[in-house]
Amino acid sequence: MSETAENYDASKYERPSVTVDIVILTLREKQMHVLLIQRKAWPFEGAWAIPGGFVRMDESLEDAAKRELMEETGVVDIPLEQLHTFGNVGRDPRTRVITVAYTALVPSEKIVLEASTDAADAQWFPITELPHALAFDHGQILAHALRSLRRRLENSNVARYLLPARFTLSNLQEVYEALLGKPVDKRNFRKWILGLGIVTPTDQTARGHHRPALLYEFLPDEETICTDDSKFLWSTRSRRKDSGDGDGE
Repeated sequence: MSETAENYDASKYERPSVTVDIVILTLREKQMHVLLIQRKAWPFEGAWAIPGGFVRMDESLEDAAKRELMEETGVVDIPLEQLHTFGNVGRDPRTRVITVAYTALVPSEKIVLEASTDAADAQWFPITELPHALAFDHGQILAHALRSLRRRLENSNVARYLLPARFTLSNLQEVYEALLGKPVDKRNFRKWILGLGIVTPTDQTARGHHRPALLYEFLPDEETICTDDSKFLWSTRSRRKDSGDGDGE
């Protein structure tokens, strides 16, 4: 007998659970940090993990991500972007679980962390000094988020989420170096970033210990994209060389 709206029986089919995990990245003391929570219960009790949890039947994926983030860390009102779906069998010892990962770049000074009843603690960790082993496959999810972010750096203004509205080119270079995890030549960086056409000078300067530096701002478009490969600061050859240096990125 064929299935119809009247005789359809959902219980005949196996149904995996669905979770959301949220990778929140920020810049602190010129280093990239990720927001982690310490789990209160089995599985991985006491281990550090990316914030997240199960999706309820009456909410969307993004609503679930926002709720879990608020419940576990106290973080609210930040824009989230869907990253990737992770569904390896056995990734969660409780049951068959598929997770949808989200990411966000935020200035850390705008966030007040507060571990709630769902987590024992919530802290920022430098991405170069993570706890020994993250819960579940969260190390894989974080690595994927970083690779995706670094690819987007080459042709978009995604770095704007870590900067004030107006900034110096030195400020911008610090963000790129933190995200890439390596230094960038100052002269080449400035030539490249101005060539992309995603920032524009203002009529203001920043005063400090040295001579005043011109302040820039990003163009008001949505995430500006440059599709000209010749304008990439890191050539295909450089990226291939970097990918083989043993750092997994």
